[in-house]
Amino acid sequence: MACAAVMIPGLLRCSVGAIRIEAASLRLTLSTLRHLTLTSIMKSKRKTDHLERTASVLRREIVSAAKVCGAASESPSVKSLRLLVADQDFSFKAGQWVDFFIPGVSVVGGFSICSSPRLLEQERVIELAVKYTNHPPALWVHNTCTLDCEVAVRVGGEFFFDPQPADASRNLVLIAGGVGINPLLSILRHAADLLREQANKRNGYEIGTIKLFYSAKNTSELLFKKNILDLVNEFPEKIACSLHVTKQTTQINAELKPYITEGRITEKEIRDHISKETLFYICGPPPMTDFFSKQLENNHVPKEHICFEKWW
Repeated sequence: MACAAVMIPGLLRCSVGAIRIEAASLRLTLSTLRHLTLTSIMKSKRKTDHLERTASVLRREIVSAAKVCGAASESPSVKSLRLLVADQDFSFKAGQWVDFFIPGVSVVGGFSICSSPRLLEQERVIELAVKYTNHPPALWVHNTCTLDCEVAVRVGGEFFFDPQPADASRNLVLIAGGVGINPLLSILRHAADLLREQANKRNGYEIGTIKLFYSAKNTSELLFKKNILDLVNEFPEKIACSLHVTKQTTQINAELKPYITEGRITEKEIRDHISKETLFYICGPPPMTDFFSKQLENNHVPKEHICFEKWW
C-alpha cells in the first residue's frame, strides 16, 4: 500500500507482532471479547493476510463493536454489508478501510469502506462490499454472515480525501478497477455530500469537478452502478463517469449504454484530465495501479497529487 497523503492525529503505526487489544478501549460485549484474543489474531501468518500487508500502515487504536444490519448481492461475486457501529468514538475518512474481526475466525479481514462519512454521522452505519474468495473472512461474509451477527472493526489507511473548508478547490479523477471501486465510491459519495452542503449553506469546501473511470469484466461486475449514475444525474455539471467493460458478452442495456466503453481505460483518457488543480485517486489490481501511477508521474503530475491503494 502506498499513498501521497497526510498523517492523521489519533492513528498509530503498528506491526502485526505488537497488536494490543485492551478491554477498556474496545466497547465490546464480553462474548465478543472472548473471541478477539491475541492468539486468534496472530494465528495465521500467510503472505496474503491483511494484517501483514498493512503492518506499517496507520490505523486507530480503538476497536469498536459492530452489528450486521443489512446485506445484499451487488454482483454475482460481491456481497455488501451494512454495519451498525454505535461507538461514538468510531469515525473514518472517505477512502479508508477497516480491520474486520470475526468471532471464531482466526484471520483478520481487511475491507474498504464504500459509504460516506456522513452516513456514519447520521445513522451510525458503514457499508462494505466483499468479493468472494477462499480467504476465511470473505468466506464468512458470503457463507455464514446473517443479520445481527456481531463483529468488530478498527479504522486504518492512508488513502483518503478529507478536505477542510479553507483548502484550495480541487478536481478529482478517480480510477477504479474491479472491487477497487469501494474506497473510490466512498470518496465519490463524500464529494456529493460536500456539493450538497455547499448548495445548502453557500459555504464550506468548494470542490471542483469529479470524473470516475471504472473498469470491470462486464456490466454485471460493475458494482454500485445505479448509485453512481444517480450521482451523475444529481450533479450533471460536477460529476461524470466513464464505465469500461473488458469482457462483455451480452447486450448492454439502454440506460447504461451512454456511459459504457468496451475496452480498458486508456492513458489518453486520463491524460486529458491532467491539470494543476486535479488530484488522482487510483485503486485496482496492482498492475493497473502501477501503470497509471507511472504514467501520471511521466506526465509531470506531482507525486503529492497521486494517491493509490494497493493491498490485496
